[in-house]
Amino acid sequence: MRAAVYNAPFDVSVETRPDPVIQNAREAIVRVTSTCVCGSDLWYYRGESKRRGGGPIGHEFLGVVEEIGGEVTALKVGDFVIAPFMWSDGTCAHCLHGITSSCVHGGFWAVGTDGGQGQYVRVPEADGTLVVVPGGVPDARLLPSLLTLSDVMGTGHHAAVSAGVVAGSTVAVVGDGAVGLCGVLAARRLGAERIIALSRNPGRQAIATAFGATDIISSRGDDAVAELHELTGGVGADATLECVGTAQAFTTAFAVARPGSRVGFVGVPHGVEFPLQDAFTRNIGLGGGVAPVRAYLPALLDDVLNGSIEPGLVFDYEFDLENIGDAYAAMDGRRAIKAIAHLS
Repeated sequence: MRAAVYNAPFDVSVETRPDPVIQNAREAIVRVTSTCVCGSDLWYYRGESKRRGGGPIGHEFLGVVEEIGGEVTALKVGDFVIAPFMWSDGTCAHCLHGITSSCVHGGFWAVGTDGGQGQYVRVPEADGTLVVVPGGVPDARLLPSLLTLSDVMGTGHHAAVSAGVVAGSTVAVVGDGAVGLCGVLAARRLGAERIIALSRNPGRQAIATAFGATDIISSRGDDAVAELHELTGGVGADATLECVGTAQAFTTAFAVARPGSRVGFVGVPHGVEFPLQDAFTRNIGLGGGVAPVRAYLPALLDDVLNGSIEPGLVFDYEFDLENIGDAYAAMDGRRAIKAIAHLS
């Protein structure tokens, strides 16, 4: 099969790799029909996270079940499925508690298995991991939104839930990548009355507005904090979503949060120091982390299928698998929000 491989910083290629085979009775083989590049992939692409060269990459994909192991009961060959960005068994204590990202038998794609940016993937714990889209292969217009459910929509939703967004909330969203934009959509879905998106990019501002943002702040740092406090009468946000993972984003998120509120963080932290004294003084809580996307997927899938949300609007760059390096470069240069590929 053909699959993307990380070689070194700023060097991603497509190579021929062995076709996957089932290794135990709980696994399945999925033929990938859609995949994409994630903002979190850019950390290793830029050399800011360590990753060994020569291995597969990618953790978001849709596809068709090609083969199942003898103990797989929830799937059949031919099912069209969504794969969350981690696999999980769905039966351990943490999965039953709703934190599927901490499954005791779980793991990440491309770590001991195939990456999602390739033609086929061996799926461990297939029953607990894969979510079947009812009705078979869906209409092509739904594919981008379904693909967001493998990661970014569920992750944005996790930020909103962790921040305590409820009906009538005033919400601040720090970050205008795909996760931040999905965080705006998630806040609207949960009934937020006012959603303040921090973004300097006109194209991303437009999507944030389409997703439900009522206000846009285009400044950064102290200026952004001052503007948000002015917009909220000096109070701050009832719930704050941190969707970047940088020190500046984390600092801004805590600065705009009102006393007694929570920051929901889902950006992979890089160089972040927790502002413990500020959190203590102003009674600001912190929640979030690696999103348990599998737990959120069924409810979000229903909303995509009934047309109440369209998170696929975050995709603004399409590529073919053989040219995936161009997609990484486009996202790294902020010429694209999120890049998608449809495979045959």
